[in-house]
Amino acid sequence: MGIVSSIGNDVAEFTRGLREGFNGVGRLELKFGPAVSPTVGAMIKGFSVDSALAKAEGFVEEFVRDFRISTLRAPIGIQYSAVTALEAWSMAGLHRKPPSPEKTGVIVGGSNLSQEYTFGLAEKFNGNPVYLSPRYPLHYMDTDHVGTVSHIFGVRGEGFTVGGASASGSLALIKGLQLIRLGEVDVCLVIGATAGLSPMELQGFYNIGAMGGRRFKDNPEEACRPFDGEHEGFIYGQGCGCLVLESVASMEERGGQALAMLCGGVQCLDGNCLSNPDEEGEVRAMTRALRQAGVDVSQVDYVNAHGTASPLGDRTEIAALKRVFGPHIGNVWVNSTKSLTGHCLSAAGMMESIATVIQMRERFVHPNLNLSCPIDDGCRFAGPKSEPAVIKTALKNSFGFGGINTSLVFRAG
Repeated sequence: MGIVSSIGNDVAEFTRGLREGFNGVGRLELKFGPAVSPTVGAMIKGFSVDSALAKAEGFVEEFVRDFRISTLRAPIGIQYSAVTALEAWSMAGLHRKPPSPEKTGVIVGGSNLSQEYTFGLAEKFNGNPVYLSPRYPLHYMDTDHVGTVSHIFGVRGEGFTVGGASASGSLALIKGLQLIRLGEVDVCLVIGATAGLSPMELQGFYNIGAMGGRRFKDNPEEACRPFDGEHEGFIYGQGCGCLVLESVASMEERGGQALAMLCGGVQCLDGNCLSNPDEEGEVRAMTRALRQAGVDVSQVDYVNAHGTASPLGDRTEIAALKRVFGPHIGNVWVNSTKSLTGHCLSAAGMMESIATVIQMRERFVHPNLNLSCPIDDGCRFAGPKSEPAVIKTALKNSFGFGGINTSLVFRAG
């Protein structure tokens, strides 16, 4: 796995951030454009391709040179995707014994990923259109993430992007799981790409009432409050993550070692084009994912919730969880990684899946920050500090605007 986030720019830093409860939320920093109403965000800091390459070991000089060339003038979101794929590829040991290129795939979760990039070019374009970069037609397309990553790692199997709004990262994992089960690929690089929002999207989310940070704009570290009585909407976060999915047969043939097992993944729709969540759809996604994985609710130790800090969204998810888990709900740890990282939109499901695997392997649950007054007293919410926990089976929820519901089931490797 590989990650870039507001609480750490690699897996080791991210793990430390989860364990110590780093709060990545602060002031929203815009590179250009007019001032907008949102002022709070969880921003990536200290990132560079060179620093990521310096951490990567065992790659030949030609590969490193090609990686630099491929990312040198690419938009920052493409750089994030390439760097997280590099860390995941390395951690999986694929640089030591590469898989068959024709049996390797790339799936990128996210759509409309280049809004910030396009918005940033508009002023110069309006001044003199002929100086528009000739690579712009490639870079503005979401498939540039697929093309760049496939070029760097020599992937020749299936590759595509999938859009599922805030569930895109989880949807990409579901599609990767399906490709492997179908036998189309043995190895799949699955990326939850950065949602590069421009000032227009930020203002739009604020205008629709989805974005928080109003009451806590002077104390931004308190603004993201999943499942707390003072929640008022999501806080935008920047991030990108990558997981390598691999069939058991391929992993054993290479002599690899699993971090965890992805045993089930389901996506279902509400038949709804609006932003409001639907309890029935969330229940169906969780129930079907558990059934697909052959897991009873009594076996689930932990839920990494969607938990955006939207009042309606939080209440709906808790109601759905209580229906699915029944009397077992008080025994299941529940937290929201968004309390640390903000809501990373298209990347959220992937980053939170990585957080889930880390907590399973390291045997702890990370804090649910700013949970002063829980909206429900029947759930076992994580508190202000990390706590020891043995997690053998975990459920990961991600829900998106437009009635998109996903649930994943992980088991300890």
